Amino acid sequence: MNVKETIESGNLELYVCGALSENEAAEIDTAVQEHEEVAHEVEEIEQTLIRLGESVAPTLSSHIWNAITASISGVRRMDTRRGTNWAAWTGWAAAILCLIGLFYIMNQNNSLEEQLQITTLENDDLKEDLQTTEDRLAQTTDVLDIIRSKEYNAFTLPGNAAVAPEAFAKLYYNKDENVAYIDTKGLPTPPRGKVYQAWSLIVDPLTPTSMGVMESGIEIEAGIYKFEGFPTPEAIGITLEPEGGSETPTLEQLYILGPVTTP
Repeated sequence: MNVKETIESGNLELYVCGALSENEAAEIDTAVQEHEEVAHEVEEIEQTLIRLGESVAPTLSSHIWNAITASISGVRRMDTRRGTNWAAWTGWAAAILCLIGLFYIMNQNNSLEEQLQITTLENDDLKEDLQTTEDRLAQTTDVLDIIRSKEYNAFTLPGNAAVAPEAFAKLYYNKDENVAYIDTKGLPTPPRGKVYQAWSLIVDPLTPTSMGVMESGIEIEAGIYKFEGFPTPEAIGITLEPEGGSETPTLEQLYILGPVTTP
């Protein structure tokens, strides 16, 4: 074919989309290299496809759009001065379908990338949850190892019959290091604005010394609190006090009272 026939055949549009056979594409390659008019026509087709894509394309990420532009760079407007050429229009139809297919593939790729990001985030959350569970299990194991050791004596502290007869607490006490763990799971949940406070008691004469308020800062496991540096007790009391604790125990709210006798 001569230059005019090549331009009007519709093969250039198919060439831009990669829809020609290997032999036909080789012929167009030769024509592009040998005839500047053919080369310019290919550039016009490429620019036209890009403008068409910009007008109908959905929103895409910049790196996907750059990939599209790179794959069909260089396209211009059709020359509308020519008469109707059905072969050319067939080529353009194939070119448009090619472009639509390209956008569909890119959109699918974009969706897969977003799904991959969501899956990655979900996996990260699962890893964090697993790590938190493992940390809590290790902490629980450490606490159990401590309170089960021979250095600690265990006591069950009964509830005050006049205030909370069903209540109880567990005390694990190391006399040599003056460290105590108190398990409050046998106590009712304190009402809003109230906290439990532990007291080291000398019985005769009655001398209460605050061990501390049972709050998150000393909670080493759910409902288990660690206390250090209090006077050696003859008994342990737990009272219900306003948030922040009290200087002296509120005896009307004495929930727990039990003796502590160690070898």
